[in-house]
Amino acid sequence: MSENTVLITGASRGIGAATARLLASQNYNICLNYHQQRNAAVQLSEELTKAGCKTLILQADISQEDQVTDMFRKIDTAFGSLTHLVNNAGILKPQMRLQDMSAERINQILTVNVTGYFLCCREAIKRMSTANSGKGGAIVNVSSVAARTGSPGEYIDYAASKGAIDTLTTGLATEVASEGIRVNGVRPGFIYTDMHTDGGEPGRIERLRPAIPMQRGGQPEEVAAAIAWLLSDQASYTTGSFIDLAGGK
Repeated sequence: MSENTVLITGASRGIGAATARLLASQNYNICLNYHQQRNAAVQLSEELTKAGCKTLILQADISQEDQVTDMFRKIDTAFGSLTHLVNNAGILKPQMRLQDMSAERINQILTVNVTGYFLCCREAIKRMSTANSGKGGAIVNVSSVAARTGSPGEYIDYAASKGAIDTLTTGLATEVASEGIRVNGVRPGFIYTDMHTDGGEPGRIERLRPAIPMQRGGQPEEVAAAIAWLLSDQASYTTGSFIDLAGGK
């Protein structure tokens, strides 16, 4: 069994699935979290298992504290020690101006995209921190270029949630730096994933492509490569940092 065990939240599609495939090729044990898309998670697990990777499928709504703690206990049982965390799960609601947003929508975005990341970080630190007899580890939080742009007229609530994740990453990196844990972030933008369909505009990237300096959208695998580097020993002196993957925006 590999010494490296990673939990990837929201691993059934897009950036999460691409990250799972890449880390599996780098000899990690892969814990695949999903909320609703069980079939996709099972298919990915079977694919990775056939390639020789040890996997664990974990259904959990990361906005629910009891489900998060139960998920980490299952990892403890299966692999003994979590060494890496990729906070990737998130939701996006249909494009809308702020003046039309309900409290229910805003709270759901913030609870999943912010509280969920906090809870997963908390449980990971309990296991990784040298102050808790852990062996250290690395966390990568998947933010968004929206944290910088604000996504006016489309997803200000989503953008605000990612701004909170940037602050979490910065503060937590300092808080646990002396405990053997590195915390970094990636800020993807204009990536070809199903999330744009969730937002009500599947072709959004093609509409915006002329305004992207590199004149193209990005692929999930390009984001996965940055995540894998930040998790790796090659980034051993990197914490509290961000990699933007938005074609120059």
